[in-house]
This record gives sequence, C-alpha cells and structure tokens, in this order.
Amino acid sequence: MGRILAIDYGKSRTGIAVTDTMQMIANPLTTVDTPTLFDFIKSYTDTEVVDRIIVGKPLQTNGEASENMKRVEPFFNRLKKLYPSITVEYYDERFTSVLAHRVMLDSGINKKARQDKALVDKISASIILEDYLESQRIRQGR
Repeated sequence: MGRILAIDYGKSRTGIAVTDTMQMIANPLTTVDTPTLFDFIKSYTDTEVVDRIIVGKPLQTNGEASENMKRVEPFFNRLKKLYPSITVEYYDERFTSVLAHRVMLDSGINKKARQDKALVDKISASIILEDYLESQRIRQGR
C-alpha cells in the first residue's frame, strides 16, 4: 500500500503532510516554496509509492471558493494530468490554519516558533490529512 500525500497550497509556501504506508497516521512532512512544488512532488513520487494526493480546497466559511482557489484550481488540474495513475482529490481546508495555531499553542510551542509560517503550513497540511483519514474511516464504518 502506498502513502497518501496532503497539500496545503499557498501563494508562496506550500505545506505537505504524508501518511505512513498503512495509511493510518498523518505526519507533517515539510514546507516547500510553491514555485518548486512540482519538482518536490516528482522527487517524492520517484522514491515513494503514493496512492492518493489530497489537495486542500480553500473555501470561505459560507462554502464559496476563497481568493486562493484561483491559484489552487490550475495546480490541481495540472497535478491530475501529470499523475494520471494517482488519485488526486480535493478536501475542505476551512479552519486548518486556526486549528494549526491551536495545536501549536496546546503543545507548548513558544511564541517565536508559533510565528513560523512554514511550521503552520505543514501542520495545516497534517490537519487536512488527519481529517481526510477520519472521514474515510467514518465512510467505511470503522
């Protein structure tokens, strides 16, 4: 079984999280500069088996697309074309940045570290992936 990769796409930085090979545990992986994202994905998929890529879908609280969606959609479509053998799908990313800050605060990370936007991005990607995994467990009745 391959891994599931989650992407929290941003204008300048993108957070990435990944599951273990059993697809049970989500872990923050890294944050990459968005212009190098496709290079990172190629390098990663050349060395690891990836079954699925989850892309955070940026929605406003009312469910409408956020301003970032105009950047995410072309990325999503290109990703699907470049990796036809990998399932690529959206997953709602509302409130993940807020939750990432809460996780950092609850875990005792100091104020200076909490201001590290790269850390927030990869934790956000991990939250997207955790939520996705939980939704799959619920759907499968586990």
